[in-house]
Amino acid sequence: MLFMVIEKFKNRDAKPIYRRFLEKGRMMPDGLIYKESWIEANFERCFQLMECDDVSLLQEWILEWQDLAEFEIIAVAESKKTSELVKKFL
Repeated sequence: MLFMVIEKFKNRDAKPIYRRFLEKGRMMPDGLIYKESWIEANFERCFQLMECDDVSLLQEWILEWQDLAEFEIIAVAESKKTSELVKKFL
């Protein structure tokens, strides 16, 4: 499954996140796949597209970072696949 992960940096401060990333990497468990990410211009939030079949892998990853960010997790579907599904009902 695909998940849109919205990270809200604590105190609007991205530097601690980047510092830990440089020191330790993403710290993701095996089976959790990072796809892409985008950062707001004001450094308030990061949007990451992640993939996994077991949501506990996502939870394990969040536990590594929860001291520096708050997380919102949204299960998402690819637009192309959704469009194909919806066409069957039109």
